[in-house]
Amino acid sequence: MVLILFAILAGAGTALSPCVLPVLPALLSAGGVGGRRRPLGVVLGLTVTFTVTIVGIAKVVGGVGLGSDPLRDVAVVVLLVSGVALLVPGVGDRLEARMSRLARFGVGGIRISVGDGFGSGLLVGAALGFVYTPCAGPILAAVISVSAASGRTVAVAIAYALGSAVVLLGLTLGGRALFDRVRQAGRGPLLQRTLGAIMLLTAIAIIANLDVKFDQLVAERIPDVNLTASIEKSHAVQSRLSEISGHSTKFQQSASTPSAPRSASQASLLAIAHGLPNVGTAPDFTNTEEWFNTGVGGHQNKPLTLASLRGRVVLVDFWTYTCINCIRTLPYLKAWDATYRGQGLTIVGVETPEFAFERDASNVANAIGQFGIRYPVAQDNEMGTWNAYGNQYWPADYLIDAKGQVRYAAFGEGDYSKTETAIRALLAEAGHSVAGHSHPTNVIVPSQEATPETYLGTARAQGWVNGPIAGRHDYGAGHPAPLAVNDFAFSGTWSTSAQPVTAISDARPSAPHPPGIDVEFQAKNVYLVLSSAGGVPRPVQVLLDGRPVSAADAGADVRGATVTVKGQRLYTLVSLPHAERHRLSLRFAPGVTGYAFTFG
Repeated sequence: MVLILFAILAGAGTALSPCVLPVLPALLSAGGVGGRRRPLGVVLGLTVTFTVTIVGIAKVVGGVGLGSDPLRDVAVVVLLVSGVALLVPGVGDRLEARMSRLARFGVGGIRISVGDGFGSGLLVGAALGFVYTPCAGPILAAVISVSAASGRTVAVAIAYALGSAVVLLGLTLGGRALFDRVRQAGRGPLLQRTLGAIMLLTAIAIIANLDVKFDQLVAERIPDVNLTASIEKSHAVQSRLSEISGHSTKFQQSASTPSAPRSASQASLLAIAHGLPNVGTAPDFTNTEEWFNTGVGGHQNKPLTLASLRGRVVLVDFWTYTCINCIRTLPYLKAWDATYRGQGLTIVGVETPEFAFERDASNVANAIGQFGIRYPVAQDNEMGTWNAYGNQYWPADYLIDAKGQVRYAAFGEGDYSKTETAIRALLAEAGHSVAGHSHPTNVIVPSQEATPETYLGTARAQGWVNGPIAGRHDYGAGHPAPLAVNDFAFSGTWSTSAQPVTAISDARPSAPHPPGIDVEFQAKNVYLVLSSAGGVPRPVQVLLDGRPVSAADAGADVRGATVTVKGQRLYTLVSLPHAERHRLSLRFAPGVTGYAFTFG
């Protein structure tokens, strides 16, 4: 009940945040015409579809391969039709005549009049619910991530939506009162056309992904927009969120472990171990799929349990094989495995996928072989183990002592000496004789001022000056003006979805430009996750500052200024001796799919 109360307050507060501005004009326009009950219909329709979306529809459409774009398409169509109906009275009259057959209908014994605008308001509001995305605080984020996992989760989602609905209804009624004054002044027809134009412009903005870009701008420039952030971050809310989600973030407490000298004595290591906090009992490996490197003597790989590893120090490493930050930690993990496995350490890699193709067991097996990983690896496709630890990062390391307690955590790259010191300390505490230090090889040190990573699909793209635009789109010659550092631009024709973008052939005379991407970057190394339709080898030409990349500057996957894309993995495009600023131009063969850029 406490969490439901806070969810109502959080929903009300976030409905007043800048994130709702993209749909607010359409909301006010839809409620500003029609009968007196129309604003209630609009807000009710929005609330219902928004609630259904956040608690379950994502799983439904994902299961049949639709993604979220069809829901946005529904919203666009409804807004376009409604806007035209308001702008052109004749069209509105014909639509009303067709709907007259449904002038009155019953639902569960309740009769609803379409003529008073309530029914059409429900329709428009329901469409807006698919694109209504308030700033996600901890409560909304938890509900979305857990989906419809339990009745309690649904109850919290409904409470959140109810709080939001009350504020939105107040805004809509306030706008309605203002519009009534305009009508009384004899400006009714002009007002109706204006509201219709606003709905059309909202639909166009959604088509151009301007609402998504606005959300990104708010997140980057106005980080603290949640009016109820302090409430949502309170202990009462956090503890109850942990209850409904079934996982806690308590394991993310990282100890401040001093780096011990390489000649540290057993007594010194024991003193360090004594200073490592006991964060709690480590969760077991949960809902895993395939396991790798656990078979002995030709036997089939079998799942591991923490109970079977009791008495050993365990390092659980969350990673995924296309994450460049994860890849750069592998030399250290492999060195620790080689040095300390015989002294009581077991490393378990938990491969939690970021992209759909990373769920394929054969792809994971190929990556394990390519990277030379010999320690056990588990597939965590359903994020069961990830959620059990309350993890939020790639990569993330949780160090478990011989009694099964989490004693240390490290996130992202770096802090390798502290992590190794914690490993040695817990090994000493378990009674193992710790000798020698690890010696990682082929270490890549990222530059300090590298271009930030970005995704190519609509879901998490940042830094693009002309996209991405959902669906099929011809970007022409790309961005004509020079790019600023960290800017990205598409050219040619692409098919874009929430995660990947795919280069497509376009033989129209109006689209003579091949699919391409241009980047103004600052880094030593440039990486891009790519795949090719059907596994057929397809080329991507690599140009640096307008010329084919030289052998000295080319990445490991480039041959003759061309990358041949076949498998679904991370490709190294550029490898410079120092961090430098350059213009990277890529020209794609049709059928090549791109996912995400990273820089180092």
